[in-house]
Amino acid sequence: MKSLTEEHLSFLSRFGFDPELFESWRKAVRDGSLSLENNEVTGQLLAPAPDQIRSLPREDSEDRQELFEIGKAAIANGEFGVVILNGGMATRFGGVVKGTVDVVGETSFLGLKLHDVRRAEKTCGGTIPVMLMNSFATDEATTAHCREHEWFGLPKEQVDHFTQFISVRLDEKGNIFEPEKGQISPYGPGHGDFSFALRHSGLLQRFLENGGKYLMLQNVDNLGARVSPAILGHHIQNRAEITCECAPKWPGDVGGSPFVLDGKLQLVEQLRFPAGFDPDIVDVFNTNTFHFSASSIDRDFELGWYYVEKAVGDRKAIQIERLVGELTKHLKSNFVRVKRTGDGTRFLPIKTPDDLESARDEVRELYDEP
Repeated sequence: MKSLTEEHLSFLSRFGFDPELFESWRKAVRDGSLSLENNEVTGQLLAPAPDQIRSLPREDSEDRQELFEIGKAAIANGEFGVVILNGGMATRFGGVVKGTVDVVGETSFLGLKLHDVRRAEKTCGGTIPVMLMNSFATDEATTAHCREHEWFGLPKEQVDHFTQFISVRLDEKGNIFEPEKGQISPYGPGHGDFSFALRHSGLLQRFLENGGKYLMLQNVDNLGARVSPAILGHHIQNRAEITCECAPKWPGDVGGSPFVLDGKLQLVEQLRFPAGFDPDIVDVFNTNTFHFSASSIDRDFELGWYYVEKAVGDRKAIQIERLVGELTKHLKSNFVRVKRTGDGTRFLPIKTPDDLESARDEVRELYDEP
């Protein structure tokens, strides 16, 4: 059975590749202990009680204003930071790194995200550090893009980059997947790398040492995920370690949702649903936007590794991934229902060029033509 060459290992080691873990995956794929079937939960998935998914108070209410003031104070005091998930393989936009693609005029996904940080600073005061979690496939282009646009008006030292980890695709027999003879097919093993890679980079420790207390985690392509003092205030008021934003579920939606599993309300992603399970017993789903109490993720977690099939050209490849939402299994969790439509939407995902074309007008209104 072929092994990785010294040249391969030299490249992979730059991004935290773990050879022992990789070999254990190869063995597990061969013996079937890593498989689609073994992704499935073994316990019963139950719908949460109605009061377990909270709603924000009305926008014109005193309670909502109280949450806003709590979050605003944390931002003004320098206790809040933003982490943007900007990894992946740069495949859905024709090989171009999605974060660098222009959305409104000459402003890219990343440009909109950093403009939003400036908006929040103007509203609340204080300075909001930004950390971009790139992958080996997006890091170089992202750094060049930010430099070219002079960090979109933020001081250079306010925007940091770190990379998620890296692994290598396999075939269904646990062999190294070769797109061409002698080649490997590297990939980033999922957004579950977030807390591990942030600690590994040293940025989490620096954030804590500088007085940071709260982190917002968001996808670069969810343009509805903007800094919200009220949601931050909700996280703080509920003394949560993690707050998960959940959007109303529409017909045809796919993705994870909060379920009670083994007595704990937690996010369970679709790849873990048992055969024949009806996920519509829950009417919301995970937007992959979170708030964290930063000190709570300054440790390792036992996250699962899951078997995922990917099409590479006209062939099937296997990659092993972990999921950031699984942190809800380990942390004191708060689930909040957010809007999906109108000017207060928190969920506007742009996965493909067609999504971008159809959403441009809505994005312009949301960001007031940055």
